[in-house]
Amino acid sequence: MEQIEAVVIGAGAVGLACARALARRGIETLILERQEAFGTQTSARNSEVIHAGIYYPTGSLKAKLCVAGRDALYAYCAERGIAHRRCGKLIVATDVDQLSKLEALYRQGLANGVEDLVMHGGDEAVALEPNLFCIAAISSPSTGIFDSHAYMLALLGDAERDGATLAVHSPVSGGRVAHSGGRIEISVGDTVLSARLVINAAGLHATQVARAIEGYDPAHCPTPHYAKGNYYALAGAAPFKQLIYPMPEIGGTGLHFTMDLGGQARFGPDVEWLPDDWIDHPEYGVDGARTESFYAKIRSYWPGLADGVLSPTYCGVRPKIHGPELAATDFVIQGPAEHGVPGLVHLFGIESPGLTSSLAIAEAALAALQ
Repeated sequence: MEQIEAVVIGAGAVGLACARALARRGIETLILERQEAFGTQTSARNSEVIHAGIYYPTGSLKAKLCVAGRDALYAYCAERGIAHRRCGKLIVATDVDQLSKLEALYRQGLANGVEDLVMHGGDEAVALEPNLFCIAAISSPSTGIFDSHAYMLALLGDAERDGATLAVHSPVSGGRVAHSGGRIEISVGDTVLSARLVINAAGLHATQVARAIEGYDPAHCPTPHYAKGNYYALAGAAPFKQLIYPMPEIGGTGLHFTMDLGGQARFGPDVEWLPDDWIDHPEYGVDGARTESFYAKIRSYWPGLADGVLSPTYCGVRPKIHGPELAATDFVIQGPAEHGVPGLVHLFGIESPGLTSSLAIAEAALAALQ
């Protein structure tokens, strides 16, 4: 049996941030990743947006950690020379029935500590973005975009510099709480690791990992659900200078316009709920049959969208802990205070704004170990 101080399960953005935080404290850390490389699943299949912190209920972990994580992420990108841009975004109402919801979203954002929000009338918004149609909009100057792969590479570099090690092709097959020594045993193939601290940051597999650890009461484990978000690329020049978001929908922030740092425009994600057994046979194809629904939704705020200019590109799958038609749940950072196992933290439901919040989530996970 191999002895180690800490194990982090999952090498996405959050897992790497946790490993970095542990290693910075002088804690010997091993990162276990089931895939062939770090950051290949949820962390690599998203909009690469730095969120401001508007959408989440005031006082929730998502609200608090998004605002804190946003500030930490901008500072980290600047310090490490990671490509990023504060391009800003507009959240738009295209119908009178949406105005009260837009105003409520504005007030919620301010209450969450997003202090630079500005409400615009339709004419003001169109003056900013001439191709836009809306009757009112919220401007969020602190929203941005960044190179998420370079960010994760920097996190891994920091962690390794301080002594952490990444092991790929290392899926966790089980575990056991060793009550006699106050340690947690984690099985990876034929190898058993005995750790003082374990952070389960396995993302899409977090609930399966938790349930595989003997001595952890699975009654504390939420039911996993999965929602695919499909993205379509735009042929031609980007129609907007900043990100454009419609009003949020159940399961997501709406089918929005975004772009990468090279200026490539894309739209997405939509929300496509998947069967709960998707995790047993995962696939990441984008169904071309969804194209028409993309055109209809985009034209609600960009009427000038021409036919035949959208093409399916990629998709991501969100690790949900609520089902269709239900309100979004908060992040769950579940430590010994909740489940009674010393040295063990599970991170459940780390979907958007998990990437933006990753540095703050890491600090919260370490605090939960106390």
